[in-house]
Amino acid sequence: VQLVESGGGLVHPGGSLKLSCAVSGTSARNTLSWVRQAPGEELEWVSTINIRSNNTYYASSVKDRFTISRDAAKNTLYLQMNRLKPDATAVYYCSPGPSGRNRGQGTQVTVSS
Repeated sequence: VQLVESGGGLVHPGGSLKLSCAVSGTSARNTLSWVRQAPGEELEWVSTINIRSNNTYYASSVKDRFTISRDAAKNTLYLQMNRLKPDATAVYYCSPGPSGRNRGQGTQVTVSS
């Protein structure tokens, strides 16, 4: 599976941003995930969607502020991020599983005033 993220940028604290991930090819997994890596930090799982059940899962740090979704017709995964905080500054990746393995090239999100 090939994954290409887009939609990152600079946003003020409290603002919103919507990331996209174009998915091509096939994967044996039933899930798609977003992970992120802040400067100097390890990769962190953010959210997962089960593409069969549409069940969604979130890290406690983003729950109720971030929404993962998928448009099957467009083969695109999304991450709507609201009420952004400076600690959300990171490179965001989509990946087949929650570990971040085989992730895309990433898109930079910077939350700063």
